[in-house]
Amino acid sequence: MTRLLITGVSGLLGVNLALEAVDRGFEVLGWSNSRALKNTPFQQNSVSLEELERLPFALKNAHPDAVVHCAAIANLDIAEQNPQLTETVNAQAPGVLAKTAKEMGIPFVQISTDAVFDGSKGNYSEEDVPNPQNTYAQSKLAGETAVRRAYPEVLIARVVFYGWSISGKRSLAEFFFNNLSQGKRCNGFTDSIFSPLYVRDLADLLLEALVKQFTGTYHFFAAESLSKYDFGVKIARCFGFDESLITPIRTAQGELQTQRSLNLSSNPEKLRTALGHDLPGIDEGVERLFKDDQKGLRKRLADFLA
Repeated sequence: MTRLLITGVSGLLGVNLALEAVDRGFEVLGWSNSRALKNTPFQQNSVSLEELERLPFALKNAHPDAVVHCAAIANLDIAEQNPQLTETVNAQAPGVLAKTAKEMGIPFVQISTDAVFDGSKGNYSEEDVPNPQNTYAQSKLAGETAVRRAYPEVLIARVVFYGWSISGKRSLAEFFFNNLSQGKRCNGFTDSIFSPLYVRDLADLLLEALVKQFTGTYHFFAAESLSKYDFGVKIARCFGFDESLITPIRTAQGELQTQRSLNLSSNPEKLRTALGHDLPGIDEGVERLFKDDQKGLRKRLADFLA
């Protein structure tokens, strides 16, 4: 059995990846910063990524066979307001962990983001030059650089995803679900384009890439792209909500605090070719989101809150 360390295990990707890994027979140890979970099918420890000098000991003491580093300051506004903390957690800590993983001789997966691109052209491949537009994106690109420098054989997975979280408030799908299920109006950006994977599909692909020992940079995105408004409409139709409650607006009308890249449609052809099979589409992912809710996943995750 492979002992897998997942950082940020209380986050949207971390917890769903942990559950998928357990289902596949992995022994999972999760790290979180301060949020304690209860009744989970995996171990959990509290580790602060801010304490850089303690990370090598913590990682070696965990005795993992592989690491997937999901933890990050991912809230764009919080990152913008706390640039030094964001630099420490998102850029410096991954480099320390990757260096230690290299010393231990174990695989290391760094989770990055589509936001490293400026959104000026879309259809981004791994060959396109990043140009991050805010503190969060700049720190994630710096994290990529740090892990490559420390451990050239890492897997860097650029991702964008949605799904059910422990808090119920972490993903765009939850934003639309929470509003539409209560009959509340909400906005959907027509000019913000992305290629999101359902988080459980993303977890499956990450585990497959880990088992196949991928290294280098890959785009873990859906096979299609769409606007965030159209994504909201798909959520509404799948769950039987009133799609007319979603108001189509442009991003500039949203009065957001932090600048975002607009056209982040991305090209995952390199990943599809390496895996040797097609990647999940948008409709397929939304349908799985719906079915997992029917199976009780949303409630199960909420019950992890201590």
